[in-house]
Amino acid sequence: MAETSEQRYSDAELEEFRELIQAKIDKAQHDLDLIKSAYLNDGTNGTDDTSPTFKSFEEGSATMSKEANSALAIRQEKFIRDLKNALVRIQNKNYGICRVTGKLINKERLKLVPHATLSIEAKNMQS
Repeated sequence: MAETSEQRYSDAELEEFRELIQAKIDKAQHDLDLIKSAYLNDGTNGTDDTSPTFKSFEEGSATMSKEANSALAIRQEKFIRDLKNALVRIQNKNYGICRVTGKLINKERLKLVPHATLSIEAKNMQS
């Protein structure tokens, strides 16, 4: 399919993208659940019975780990939201259309970044 000659992707192509995106959402949600589980420290591998020196090191490490997990969770939630927005665009049949140029985004780019809203051309214009 030529990028410039088509107005939108076919319903069959949109269905392929919908399946790809839904699989990514499912995996991302699973990953988010793991991150939250680690953040809430469900598995207690604590240092309750170890020396006080190690315990204070462990507490500092746990704080940094919780901050890192929190940042990961925020990024993961944004990724899921972006993927869900892509599903809405599929439903509206305007998925894969660059919001800057109005041209179709290359199919290979969408397979790698299924929530993309910019073509490589538009992305390069931003730089």
